[in-house]
Amino acid sequence: MADPALAVSLEDVRVAAAALAGVALRTPLLDVPALSERLGVPVSLKCENDQPVGAFKIRGAYTAIARLGAAERARGVVTHSSGNHGLAVAYAARRLGARAVIVMPKDAPRVKVEGVRGQEGEIVFVDTRNERESRAAALAESEGLVPVPPYEHADVIAGQGTCGLEILEDRPDVQTILVPVGGGGLLAGIAIAVLALKPSVRVVGVEPEGAAKLTAALAAGRPTRLVKADSLADGLLPLAIGDLPFSYIRLVVREAVTVTDEEIADAVRFLHEKVGIRVEPSGAVTTAALLSGRCAPAGTTVAVVSGGNVDDAVFERLVRA
Repeated sequence: MADPALAVSLEDVRVAAAALAGVALRTPLLDVPALSERLGVPVSLKCENDQPVGAFKIRGAYTAIARLGAAERARGVVTHSSGNHGLAVAYAARRLGARAVIVMPKDAPRVKVEGVRGQEGEIVFVDTRNERESRAAALAESEGLVPVPPYEHADVIAGQGTCGLEILEDRPDVQTILVPVGGGGLLAGIAIAVLALKPSVRVVGVEPEGAAKLTAALAAGRPTRLVKADSLADGLLPLAIGDLPFSYIRLVVREAVTVTDEEIADAVRFLHEKVGIRVEPSGAVTTAALLSGRCAPAGTTVAVVSGGNVDDAVFERLVRA
């Protein structure tokens, strides 16, 4: 297991934050009276759906590509993604003048596929999610592309950590932070900021019931690969937490909460009707944990809304249910 002291520090996160100025937004903390009154504690949403690519992934993708040397950037980059990371890599690469190749499953949400194409990313489709990583590795080898993986990368984690840094700076009295969990990059980055600045904060990972890889990892004390992952939350379906992310997560995170697809759908509808924001299912899992009572927060609470990229038909079905 990687030693966190050798990879990503709070200073790395601060440097990433400075470099992201003018690229990623310092997203707002939106107070939600309907949740605060229901739970008896102040609740705010960290609205990463407001980012230029509609998700927090721009933080890590841009940080990783911007830190490449000129020769590496000239080779182009490759990644594997179900959507938001690929979109962020394509956006960052276009901004930095690099070629971007994105390996995506054929069933990736249309809005994310179109987003990648809109940023001039080259898409290579594979039949299943499980083929993405190996195909990306093969392309890196055959075409000399530089891999920018979605979470197993120190610079990506440093970039994602800027989300946690902003929360702690903008809401210094925070006591509970809820974070959606896919491969663990965002949770790891937030853990780095919390550990350095306010280790008393309770950090809760939230994941779909059908993709409970953090639950498995915390129980085993190490990343544990699931046999399958299935959920409405298409951005949270890696089969295991990344090794590097878990080396930070384990220092801070003591609990994982799972939510059902029905609870996720309820949260998407609640955020639309009561808060007036459009959120994808993956971004709604933290709200789902609060609405369902699966997580009882203590003190001032921030729930990270990780993204808002959802196909129109899916969104309409969820909010009209």
